[in-house]
Amino acid sequence: MPEQSADLQPTFRSDVIVQLVKQTASDADVLFAARVSTLGEQSIDEIGKDPERSKGLINYLMRDRHGSPFEHNSMTFFISAPIFVFREFMRHRVGWSYNEESGRYRELQPVFYVPGPDRNLVQVGKAGHYRFEPGTAAQHALVDEAMVDAYRQAYGAYRRMLAAGVAREVARSVLPVGLFSSCYATCNARSLMHFLGLRTTHPDAATPSYPQREIEMVGEQMEAEWAKLMPLTHAAFNTNGRIAP
Repeated sequence: MPEQSADLQPTFRSDVIVQLVKQTASDADVLFAARVSTLGEQSIDEIGKDPERSKGLINYLMRDRHGSPFEHNSMTFFISAPIFVFREFMRHRVGWSYNEESGRYRELQPVFYVPGPDRNLVQVGKAGHYRFEPGTAAQHALVDEAMVDAYRQAYGAYRRMLAAGVAREVARSVLPVGLFSSCYATCNARSLMHFLGLRTTHPDAATPSYPQREIEMVGEQMEAEWAKLMPLTHAAFNTNGRIAP
């Protein structure tokens, strides 16, 4: 029988957590990778040089979609978010590596997602052409009540099965996608730009995107960290319509 922790009370959150835990990423990484095309072994001399003098080259690479120089860097993020966010997130496969918390190997903690008061609730329009509106106070109250009740019942059932000796991998089946999970996600600038182009909204985007708000919250925090590491690349991304090269 698995060990049981002390009695756990569910907690409810409306935020997500994104932390940059490791990185080797700078604008200079783009430049030396690109210059090997014309300089060969002499491109090694470009490593460590001030990238500001070559921001025009970064913009050219972005504009004309020469993408591979943007892959010579790495960023690893720790992310805590509802399970449904990760099910969307892991559709992004090229240039990404993931390791997620396992419900087989640990007892899952009772942390659940409830939308905050600023989360639009009502979908208006047909599939492929719709918008979201705030919703009424009564709708927000209903969402809070229904979610909290469902989460409490589901987690109670999960704990009862564990206490009876049911394996974690079986008992977890009753838990909803609003349960928080945690994950390490590693990417490069090119794969992150592709993610941001699909999973965020932005006034500079040449092609509009309509992401679910919760994954957009993750994307916004990742983008803020990346922009500090590679400001010239980030600026070129915005200047050229937020289309991944």
